[in-house]
Amino acid sequence: MNANLTDTLAVLTADPHDEKPPTAVTSAPLQLRNILVPTDFSDCSRKALQYAVPLAKQHGAALTLLHVVPIPPYAVGEVSGGDYIPSCLRTSGEQELTHLANQDIRGEVITQTAIRNGTPATEIIELAKSLPADLVVISTHGRNGLKHFFMGSVAELVVRHSPCPVLVVHA
Repeated sequence: MNANLTDTLAVLTADPHDEKPPTAVTSAPLQLRNILVPTDFSDCSRKALQYAVPLAKQHGAALTLLHVVPIPPYAVGEVSGGDYIPSCLRTSGEQELTHLANQDIRGEVITQTAIRNGTPATEIIELAKSLPADLVVISTHGRNGLKHFFMGSVAELVVRHSPCPVLVVHA
């Protein structure tokens, strides 16, 4: 593999009616300063972290680990400060994030953690904007059929609405 491929971001243009392959218009060095890694603490999201850590090391980037405590769909009214979320879920999430940073990253890269209440895809996208993140590394559980229909795909929504590139790691 050519080393330049891992260090350069090429911008491609394509006309949907054109039968020719897209051509590179510009190229710029790939600069990753902050990589956002959402986690639900599953094995799938740990696998995404296994991709994110070497990328961060290679580019001298910082990692931001995010856990979203979902707001139940039956929560009505103004939700501020986690009024509808048991504090134990936030506390547990904070402890898990700290454990994950200490166990899986072990000080190899600069790491910060964030915990938010809300809809996972929305909170991931909002944090990617506010950091700003240069890359989101997210896992997918690989649901399909009825599970996908009823549960949706957080990764799919993040890919569609993220302000930056997204690396999706399949389970």
